Amino acid sequence: MTAKISPTKGAPYARILGVGGYRPTRVVPNEVILERIESSDEWIKARSGIASRHWAGPDETVAEMSLAAGGKAVAAAGIDASEIDAVVIATVSHFKQTPAIATEIAYRLGAGKPAAFDISAGCAGFTYGLTLAKGMVTDGSASYVLVVGVERLSDLTDKTDRSTAFLFGDGAGAVVVGPSDVPAIGPTVWGSEGDKSDTITQTVAWDRFRDGDTTGLPLDENGGVKFPAITQEGQAVFRWAVYEMAKVAQEALDVAGISADQLDAFIPHQANMRIIDSMIKALKLPDHVAVARDIETTGNTSSASIPLAMERLLDTGKAKSGDTALVIGFGAGLVYAATVVTLP
Repeated sequence: MTAKISPTKGAPYARILGVGGYRPTRVVPNEVILERIESSDEWIKARSGIASRHWAGPDETVAEMSLAAGGKAVAAAGIDASEIDAVVIATVSHFKQTPAIATEIAYRLGAGKPAAFDISAGCAGFTYGLTLAKGMVTDGSASYVLVVGVERLSDLTDKTDRSTAFLFGDGAGAVVVGPSDVPAIGPTVWGSEGDKSDTITQTVAWDRFRDGDTTGLPLDENGGVKFPAITQEGQAVFRWAVYEMAKVAQEALDVAGISADQLDAFIPHQANMRIIDSMIKALKLPDHVAVARDIETTGNTSSASIPLAMERLLDTGKAKSGDTALVIGFGAGLVYAATVVTLP
């Protein structure tokens, strides 16, 4: 006789219950970037929309920033950390290969013994984590899930590379996902285009950096291999984001049964102000939709950008609790994920 596995008994739906963010104390204006590259403040702003960004200090580690953002999200959700059943950390800038930084964060938050793991999905990492959290809540494997997007991209930035030195910032953003009686996180439209994986990548693999093989690798002023940094083919990434991600965003609206004029907010990955403006046009978003433009003073923080932008929209009153928002993350891989959510 074949044994039958008992069905799971999760919540009917899931929702974001609270959001929190952390921005490092050091603000870095474009003038500081220009000390090492030949450019201008006007060129950087015209190309990216960025006027300043935050860079983490020695004590503002991936763990410390995650704890700050995660603690705020837990408090905003109105639960105790001991109720967290899973911790998901999205990051590409935690340099310790193992164990997952999620385990340390879970312990230091006082979450008990939750499931804890890291994911690497670049700038789509937060939206990937949000999707996993929704699944855990609705299938019954967790009641409350903490999702954190955190980056110290200043550690992976070549400060002398004119094409990328001005782009990246540091920070952490977090949400708590929990049960809901009504749909509050829509279906996720996600995927990858691995044939374009070289358009955003790391300059040097860790093993080649360790071994000191300098063949074909970027060298520093002393002739050594430069520390690995993020590099990208800017125009190729721009075209892909503008033309393909608008289609993904529209598909996310369609599967959620939401039209553009029913949206209250649009929170895209903060990669480039021109990409954001192009997506607004492609989606034909009406003027009443609040658009996250956190990139101007935060830069591109990869997996942290969406929750940081979400927190700022709510804190400034440009969006409010209960609003319907479209979120989309996209980046290295190339990977992407979009969904419609009810704001906490």
